[in-house]
Amino acid sequence: MPRSPSRTTNSRRRAERRGQAGEAIAALLLRAKLYRVLARRVKTPVGEIDLVARRGDTLVFVEVKTRSRAATEEQAHAAVNRARIVRAANWYLMRHPRLSGLTIRFDVIFVAGLSLPRHIANAFEAF
Repeated sequence: MPRSPSRTTNSRRRAERRGQAGEAIAALLLRAKLYRVLARRVKTPVGEIDLVARRGDTLVFVEVKTRSRAATEEQAHAAVNRARIVRAANWYLMRHPRLSGLTIRFDVIFVAGLSLPRHIANAFEAF
């Protein structure tokens, strides 16, 4: 008889679904702002990029933070692993050299509960 799933597994699955829903909302927000979403959930050997978007001559790597309450937004911003995202972005650019001539930007989109998503353009610089 197979073991029943643990609470940790179930809560992890719920968190994963909530994160995917947040990424879908963030992608809709970017499209409404006339960005073209080039890729979602890009997995690289050095980390994951939630969204890659382009508007004009700007290529944007977006980290999406989904929380249950907007009050935790500062904590979510502090939790952004900038070094991982920059490494993953560099890997992505090596795999897509035609995009390397564009202006690169790193954004964060917060999705929290029933609040409107908040888009922070140029949230951090690559070091």
